[in-house]
Amino acid sequence: MRDEDVRTACMAHLSVLVAEFGEEVPYAGGLDRGFPFRGARVPFLNYQKGIYRARVQSGPAALSIQTSSKSPYDDEILADGFLYAYRAGAIDQPDNRALRVARELQVPLVYFIGTRPGWYKPVFPVYVREDDPVRRVVLVTPGALLGPLDEPEPVPLEEEIERRYAVRQTRVRLHQARFRGRVVPAYSSQCAICRLKELRLLDAAHILGDVMEAGEATVSNGLSLCAIHHRAFDQNLVGVSPDYIVHVSRRLREDEDGPMLHLLKGFHEAPILVPGRRADRPDRGRLDARFAAFLSLST
Repeated sequence: MRDEDVRTACMAHLSVLVAEFGEEVPYAGGLDRGFPFRGARVPFLNYQKGIYRARVQSGPAALSIQTSSKSPYDDEILADGFLYAYRAGAIDQPDNRALRVARELQVPLVYFIGTRPGWYKPVFPVYVREDDPVRRVVLVTPGALLGPLDEPEPVPLEEEIERRYAVRQTRVRLHQARFRGRVVPAYSSQCAICRLKELRLLDAAHILGDVMEAGEATVSNGLSLCAIHHRAFDQNLVGVSPDYIVHVSRRLREDEDGPMLHLLKGFHEAPILVPGRRADRPDRGRLDARFAAFLSLST
């Protein structure tokens, strides 16, 4: 069998899981199912170690690599890609050979980046672009999937500007996934405003954005919101006061067109759901600053 067939099947089925779960995919009930390949179930990754080559593969290169949720991401992300360390031991031991030969053959891999315990952000395809045996690291860069949706072809990004853009986009998505992985569970996986519990429709909204002072990715700087309330909050059509009360803008309250509008207006002056853990509750100082902006724009 062709090694590329295993990789194609892996990425095709992984795309289905991403469509099912979103940017983060759980190991239990998701990745632990593996993917079907010619009558067998093939694991996506080895949960116990970082570098994984499937038994069904005919080629020598790794199928996937993974990083723990406890890893310091920012220290590993460069402008051109991700630094990924060899496994401890000899540089020519089997796992390290599987990683290094991926550069020689330029085959596509999947990079599973842990966002919280038991959850991963799959980045695929990726390619091992550089190998530094002295520092015992490789440089992993994102690629692209081209072609029809049912059989996309993984290809490397040859232009530096394209690679750097892909790395920036991946960094942003990783930040969002990690932030969501902290905030949404703190609210028992429901919308703080309407209590919707459909995980695929829940987002983590920043009270103060990343570029603003005090806008760090802590749970107390976030709200678990469904997609429509997240959009309304970001557009200052809905605000939350420091006493945890929902306020709908006058513009929306005075508009009478459409049933969805009535659902939004129905939460005016209602209390939000707050996390049970006091340290995770929305920071009142940040809410005060954000609510002031809402009041100035909600005419």
